[in-house]
Amino acid sequence: MGIFKLIVRRLLLGVVTLLIVSLAVFLLTNVLGDPIKRQLGRGALPDVVRARRAELGLDRPLVTRYLEWVKGLVTGDPGVSFANGTPVWDLVKDRINNSLFLMAISAAISIPLSLFLGAFAALRRDSWFDRIMSNQLLVLAAMPEFVVGALLTVLLATNVWHVLPAVSRIRPGEPPWADVDGLVLPVLTLALAVTPHVGRTMRAAMIEVLESDYVEMARLKGLSERTVLWRHAFPNALGPTMQVIALNIAYLAGGVVIVEILFNFRGLGIVLLDAIPDANAPVVQFVAMFIATIYVVTNLFADVVTIIVTPRLRTRL
Repeated sequence: MGIFKLIVRRLLLGVVTLLIVSLAVFLLTNVLGDPIKRQLGRGALPDVVRARRAELGLDRPLVTRYLEWVKGLVTGDPGVSFANGTPVWDLVKDRINNSLFLMAISAAISIPLSLFLGAFAALRRDSWFDRIMSNQLLVLAAMPEFVVGALLTVLLATNVWHVLPAVSRIRPGEPPWADVDGLVLPVLTLALAVTPHVGRTMRAAMIEVLESDYVEMARLKGLSERTVLWRHAFPNALGPTMQVIALNIAYLAGGVVIVEILFNFRGLGIVLLDAIPDANAPVVQFVAMFIATIYVVTNLFADVVTIIVTPRLRTRL
């Protein structure tokens, strides 16, 4: 019952958060520029401009347009593209699948790897492995994903070691796994962007748990070291790490846009790159709300999982 109340509270908070974000996104995208002037040019006749504004619904009050847009998001109709009149959903549905696939593969690789590295470094605290790993993770944590991607491109896709393509070669209508070689660099870039933060957090949490009284008590009871580590230490260290995992999975939603542009991957990043210069507000708004929704959902998931995997928190509900 306590978990149910927590989920309801977090859902309500998430809805309020998304409403605030939607208002900010809608207002900000309306200052991108005038899409009519971008389409027709500065020399367009006033009557033509007015007719085009009426066609796109830009002649209506801002409040009315916002409410209709929010209603469309809720009902699955995010509007039409200002550039060609195509429904936004038709433009992005395949790109969403590609982006989600790239995020899922990157998370599936980086999260277990970072948890293992962090836990193992904590168990070997102050060893040569711990020192080397901590320094390497710190260096990677300080590097933006586009820098990591550029370095990987230089190393693995140019004359240094030309073993991978520098850009993705997915054709329209093809699934992202149609070009496995082209997936390697984007996935590796995103994985290296996430692993340092989760790994360092897991190491710190594991060290704190290993030095706690209840772990010491478990050892005094004669439990094997493996039981102490996996039944008592790891679950309690995983709790605080889940928040960082959620933030980094949500970060993937934003970072994937940059990585997709860098490697010409047919995802939401390319859609956004094309929409911003044209002041194509409906497309920009949808991508922004998609990323915001992932942030809210992953943080809700992290809150619930943190309580489930942490024995001390479960007893408080």
